[in-house]
Amino acid sequence: SDLNAGAPPADVRAARWSALGDIRVRGIYTGFSDDMSTGVTYGLKLPTGSSTYSPKNSPVGIDSDTQIGTGSTDILLGAFHRFPLSSDNAWSGFVQANLDQPVLTQNQYRPGTEVNAAIGATYNGWSLGSAQISPVFQVIGSVRGIDSGAAAASPRASGYQRILLSPGIEANFGRFTAYADVAFPVYEHVNGQQLTAPLLAKAMVSYSF
Repeated sequence: SDLNAGAPPADVRAARWSALGDIRVRGIYTGFSDDMSTGVTYGLKLPTGSSTYSPKNSPVGIDSDTQIGTGSTDILLGAFHRFPLSSDNAWSGFVQANLDQPVLTQNQYRPGTEVNAAIGATYNGWSLGSAQISPVFQVIGSVRGIDSGAAAASPRASGYQRILLSPGIEANFGRFTAYADVAFPVYEHVNGQQLTAPLLAKAMVSYSF
């Protein structure tokens, strides 16, 4: 945080902390076709992450949009479709889109609505023991609206549009699936002045009923 609010010289303070983030509970329905190639997702983002952290012995707090959690309960909706890219099904493609819409907020802060869409390809020809290993490459587009509420740090300095390149890997162990990727921004447009990350890392574990 710049304690001089942009007036030179800047008085920059840094803070480092870690905690559990917001938990996302999501279901998937794939009954539109026999091959289950098309589906929808639905669920909630729960306000489990810390959204009121303040460093000790610091005259300023942490902005609401920089907290680990948003303090909001969000509706999560999405859709996806998979399709073959080669006759032997070794290569497959996919498209997907997801909406994150805050509906219940607290602490006078409402994060902006976010929409993410992706197109990508997967190679299904590798295995390691009983696990099927699938490299994944995708291009992701993201749009997030501006924050609102009395506790929003600066509505004019929130919201963004970006495009990311994201290589990853998926391991399928029967009903269990593990997935991890790293996303690198290749285009970013942010409103006002914002801190942005040079890369984004993600890991997930899922279970099929």
